[in-house]
Order: sequence, then structure tokens, then C-alpha cells
Amino acid sequence: MDNKNFIKAVLLHLSHNMWCEWSDDPADDARLAGRAPERALALNEDIWRRSVDLAAAKGMNLLLIDVGDAVAFPRRPELAIKGAWSPDRMKEELARIRKLGMEPIPKLNFSNTHNGWLKDYRRMVSTPEYYKACEDVIRDVAEIFDHPRFLHIGYDEETFSHQRNYDFVAVRQGELWWHDFLWFVSTVEKAGMRAWVWSDYGWHHPEFVKRCPKSVLQSNWYYDELMEGFDIPKMKNHKALVQLFLDLDKAGFEQVPCGSNWNSGYRRKNGPQRNDSMKELMAFCRKNIAPANLKGFMMATWAMCRGEAEFAKIREGLDIFTGGL
Repeated sequence: MDNKNFIKAVLLHLSHNMWCEWSDDPADDARLAGRAPERALALNEDIWRRSVDLAAAKGMNLLLIDVGDAVAFPRRPELAIKGAWSPDRMKEELARIRKLGMEPIPKLNFSNTHNGWLKDYRRMVSTPEYYKACEDVIRDVAEIFDHPRFLHIGYDEETFSHQRNYDFVAVRQGELWWHDFLWFVSTVEKAGMRAWVWSDYGWHHPEFVKRCPKSVLQSNWYYDELMEGFDIPKMKNHKALVQLFLDLDKAGFEQVPCGSNWNSGYRRKNGPQRNDSMKELMAFCRKNIAPANLKGFMMATWAMCRGEAEFAKIREGLDIFTGGL
């Protein structure tokens, strides 16, 4: 294992509009209760700075940044929300992150379940207008981040069950899903980056392992919410989630497995303390994924940089991550 280049990543969020619908009419917010977009940047910059500094202090070497609509894209200024960072402001922060010893990598989620940040373009999915808007933001983020190695394109949880409470449901299936996914991979590569993706489509679509280009960096994720552990034959509900780590490895994909502490409160309430799931994930992957394919690990706390409680969750996640290395 190349310890110098082994990825130790944490996901932090600039934008929070990956879990919402979007309407241009603010009066619709009440009707879309719980899913209404934030129309101004809700980022607490002090919490953001402290989270970034803590990640560096804990030895993380890659910072995955959920960009969304928190940065004003020059080619698509209509996507920016109030208070969005200018490209120059983002570049200043990227320079600071690099000086701290971390590699900043952008994330733009193009799953139709998590693309409220695309505003009305999410309702134009798979149309020429949609492709052009997505291509523009991909080109912009490549330039703003000074042509990074990767662009994480999300692509998780695009199912009806995840959108069942939305007013507008758009789920790509079959060959249309593949057309758009491969279009994004190609567009990212044309912009000089490598596509990085959440791998959960492969849980219920075995063809994913066969048809996905080997160039795509995979982040399968397993948080062990049901405390089933990692012994696949004994698992009842989440066998496919853990099995995918093995299938991706057998097919020769490079992986950065992802764990989380988002459900640690649930674990404390409903059973013995089991914040060791990240440690168990690391042990399982080191045992079962070829060293050449295991490129690192990632912690996704799913805590926003808005307040002290969320900062505590980020700190907990980083402590758990470093404790498992």
C-alpha cells in the first residue's frame, strides 16, 4: 500500500441544496415543507473554516467539497443563490486548503434525487438544454478548481422511493440511465478530470459492474445502520451493499469505500455503542480488496457547516475515521 498516496478523505458541504425540490416561486416553500431550497447561502464560514482546519490537523489529505449552487458559475450565473462565493473567493479557499496539505476535489451531484441545486434544469433532464447546462458547470468547476484529478458526480439514490414525496419525480431507467451516466463520464473526462461516483446503482443492477467504465473511481458506501456487520452469509437485509465491494474488486475497479457516523445517535439509542462501523469497514476492505484497487477511504458525516452541533458531528466523524486507520 502506497501510504503517501493513500486517500484519507472527508466530505464537507458548501451548498445544502442536494436534498430539495426547486421552485422559482417562494410561496411554494410552505407546500414543499421540509424540501424547500435554501435561497441564500446557509454556510457558517467560521464552522466551515474550523472543520477544514480540523480535517487537516487530523491528517486528512483530500477534501471533497459539495459545491452545488454555493459558487457562482461564470457560464451559468442563474444557478447561484444569494451569497454564493465568487470564483475568486473559491480559489482563495482552495489555495488555503492546499497550503494545509489537503487536495480539494469538487462534487456536483447529478442524481435527479439530489440536484435541487440545478434549479429548473432538473425538470429538463435528458434534454439538450439540460446537457448544455451540465456541461457548462462541469467546465466551470474544472477551471475554478484548477483542473483537479477528479470530479465526484454523485449519481446516488435516483429511485422512485427516494423521490416519492417530491411533487416532480424524474427517475432515469434502463438505457436512458446508461446514456446519461456515460455522457457525464465522457464530459468529465473531456474537461480533464476523472469521474468519481457513488456506487449504489450497482446494489440492484448487476450490469453496473460490467458496463461502467473502469476509469470511474468507485465509492460504494455502507454505514451498517441495522448493525448487521460484515459477515455476508449471516446478513439479512444489506448483503448486496457489502457484496458490491467484492464485485467491484473482482472486476478491477479502483475504490475509495465510504463510511459515516450520521446514525451514531440511533445506535446509542437502540443498541450497544457501535461507532466502530467505520473501523470494521476499513478492516473488511483491507482484507477483501486488492491493495492495487484500494485507493483510500472516505468519511461522510452528512453534517452541514452551519452550527456547533453539526461541527461536533464532523469532529466525531474525523475522530472515528482516524481511529480506524
